Amino acid sequence: MAFNNTDISAFKNVWVFCEQRQGVMMPTTFELISEGRKLADELGVELYGILLGDNVDGIAKQLGGYGADKVLVYNSPLLKEYTTDAYTKVISDAVEEFKPDIFLFGASNIGRDLAPRCAARLHTGLCADCTHLDVDLDGYIEYLRTGSSLDVEGMNFDSKLFDVKTNLKMTRPAFGGHLMATIVCPRFRPAMATVRPGVMKRRDFDAAKAESVEILHPEFKLDASDIKTEILEIVKASKKLVDLIGAEVIVSVGRGISKDVEKGIKLAEELAEVLGGVVGSSRACVDAGWITADHQVGQTGKTVHPKIYVALGISGAIQHKAGMQDSELIIAVNKNADAPIFEVADYGICGDLFKVTPLLIEAFKAEKAKKA
Repeated sequence: MAFNNTDISAFKNVWVFCEQRQGVMMPTTFELISEGRKLADELGVELYGILLGDNVDGIAKQLGGYGADKVLVYNSPLLKEYTTDAYTKVISDAVEEFKPDIFLFGASNIGRDLAPRCAARLHTGLCADCTHLDVDLDGYIEYLRTGSSLDVEGMNFDSKLFDVKTNLKMTRPAFGGHLMATIVCPRFRPAMATVRPGVMKRRDFDAAKAESVEILHPEFKLDASDIKTEILEIVKASKKLVDLIGAEVIVSVGRGISKDVEKGIKLAEELAEVLGGVVGSSRACVDAGWITADHQVGQTGKTVHPKIYVALGISGAIQHKAGMQDSELIIAVNKNADAPIFEVADYGICGDLFKVTPLLIEAFKAEKAKKA
């Protein structure tokens, strides 16, 4: 029977592509499983993880600990290293067999390569680089009420084209982060999305659920003739990149360092070192060439949730705030008392960062010395 992706009623459940490399699950997978659990609960369906590799059964149970009900495991020597052809065939065949309603991928290098290829083969839509997902309409309206400047009370959410209450609402930055667009895929299934790493909050690990998750091994067909490329060698380049997503403390710099960029960055590095953190930045600093893109926080950079976020000379444009406003503690230093960053700051210091930051460094050093 031919695959009919327009028969919406035939599709059910939420799937997450579970990315692993050399037998180690990528952190983004746990974030997506956690988010997938929320969506599955909103729809009243099951959450599946789909895991490809060679002898990867040993890591499958981890997915249950973060919310998966079942895990589809596909083992083959041909899946040991990622190739677009092999992974696309296995996943597309699995979708045609089991018909998931929603399918999530991490917006990693692999996810950004694999998801569009699968979507094209399955003739369905894909929303890339999402920062928010909802099925429940009330939850989506609350997201708009708190995360946008729209007059939600005056909006009409009824639609004659599709069911607003059951379709996945996928929100992503548009026009360089100046707008947020919400996209639905009403006519085809599965509704597919790639999700930016660090955006979704990981659930607490539940050991009991990890043990009770159901591991399935569906039959599948894959041979060497399905793969048009051959991996001759894997060479890992050593490039030091800042780990913003995994950092517990981030000290970010903004346009306020413009009068002495080198000194401003040095002060941020010193403060970050004292606090045991890393240096981040606003988009303005990256665009100006003062700091590399891997330091960028915001809608067009990385979304972070550190325990402490220090903003030095950052005005707090909505694009930047969207990437850091869920930090546990926010400290802002800005000489403009009306800077928007103070709206989300737990502690705000109105002053010149070049004068305030050295005082903060000394104060934190003194406090650490007391506890030593």
